[in-house]
Order: sequence, then C-alpha cells, then structure tokens
Amino acid sequence: MSGAREKLRWASTRITTLQEDIAYSLFGIFGVHLPVIYGETKQNALGWLLQEIVAHPLPYPLPSLSEDQIQTSISSLQDVTLVKLASTLYGRLNNLSTPRFANRRLHLPCIAFLVTAVRRKRSQDGDSHLTYEIKADGLQDMLITTEDKLVQFSRARSTRQPFLLIRPWNRFDIELSDLSDEVQSADDWSEPEFPSNTLLSWSHGEDEPVDLEFHSRALRLVVRLGQRFGALLLAQQRGGEYKRIASDYHIIAQVRDMASIHDMMDVRTLEIL
Repeated sequence: MSGAREKLRWASTRITTLQEDIAYSLFGIFGVHLPVIYGETKQNALGWLLQEIVAHPLPYPLPSLSEDQIQTSISSLQDVTLVKLASTLYGRLNNLSTPRFANRRLHLPCIAFLVTAVRRKRSQDGDSHLTYEIKADGLQDMLITTEDKLVQFSRARSTRQPFLLIRPWNRFDIELSDLSDEVQSADDWSEPEFPSNTLLSWSHGEDEPVDLEFHSRALRLVVRLGQRFGALLLAQQRGGEYKRIASDYHIIAQVRDMASIHDMMDVRTLEIL
C-alpha cells in the first residue's frame, strides 16, 4: 500500500499534454484494466485508478460463488425486514464517492467493523512476528500475524485507541454499469424512469410499487458481502484520521452471519494517513 501511495503522489505531480494521461499512464504499472475516457479530468481518472487498487488488497483472487450458489443464498433472505435492510445498504454504497487523495490523505469509502478485542498469543523465543487474536463486531474471529505491536491501551494514552477492520468499497459488488456509462455531466442528468422490462409488484398493505429488480440486486449484494474479503486494519489517530497497521499481513475476513445485515451497515468514508 505504501508503494501504491508513493506512485500516486509521484503521478499527481507529473505534467502531461492531456491531464487524464497522468492516471492512464499508470494502468500498466498497477496492472489494472479500465476504459480510457478523455474529458473526465485528472481527479476522476486518478479516483477510478485508486478505487481499483484499494478494492483489491490481496495479491490473489478469492473464490467466487456460482450463479446457482448465489440464487440459493438469496432464497434464504426473503424476509421483508432483510429485504428492506439490503435495499438500504445498497443505496448507501451506491451513494459513496470514489477514493481520492486530498490534503495528503487518502479518502477511502468502505464498510467498517469495530474491533472489540485484541489479544496477543504467546510466541516462540526469537520469533520477530507477533500473532494476535482479533474480535470485531459482525466478523468471525481471526488470527493476524505481524511485526507491528497492536496496542489499544497504554500508559501514554489515557483512552482506548479505536481499531477498525474495513472492507474497501468495490463498485463491482453492487453491479454498477461500465465506467464509460457512469461518466455523465450534470446537464445530461435526468430523473431515472422505470424501464419497460422492470419487474414491479405491489407490497401488501401499501400503495407503493416494489421494484423487484432492485431488490434482487440488493440481495445479490448481501450474498457477495457475506463471502470472504481482503480487509485492512486501521488505528484511529488523535486527530480523528486513521493509519493502516499490520500492513505486512494479508488479512482475510468474513462476516459472522450473512443474514445479520445490520452488522454491515457502517458505511463511511475514512481519512487515512
């Protein structure tokens, strides 16, 4: 992550004929494949690039579900309350902006899980790495091995230092359209309308139509969020911003219960040093 940060800072100071080329010239360096859309400004182009980098914190892909497995999981989430929570979560993620650099800080949209316990396990003599048992709200317990000392409370600090495990927001998790379809000026924007093939139903006891297609996308999102993901461990600093810790270890996390959607509702954008 530090290498990526340095490359992006270097790129932001470059001078090119077209401002978007500052970001486009880094696609090969980071191994990402994104559409080239001239006219979107340097900030937007760097934002899309940054999103691709932080949305995939692991050097290898995790197994994905088949369509049949997704549909089977969706069938277990048909409770009205769960559907409403899933729709709310989908809306919150859909309204997030892309990652960006500002004032030498990374503004990273994510789903946050509060770490509730950090317990160091006994290590062998001479071992430079430390192993910790980590507990976080809504996540399965996990072990993290790192050279960093994870201390939430010390004599030098009068209060407990908050730790967060976060899932960087990934636009593909909510099945957004291609980037080239998303770049739209304010003048071109219009109130969305239901397409002719949109599935509509009527909720019981209500006069409002229910967009079944939207609910299906929301439930598919919950199923994907219920799978394992690459997480980042952050420690809150005195100024309220966060700093990544244990960056020498690839953290794989998973929610404790896919149906506990309320555990995934802490959607926010964090400032990271």
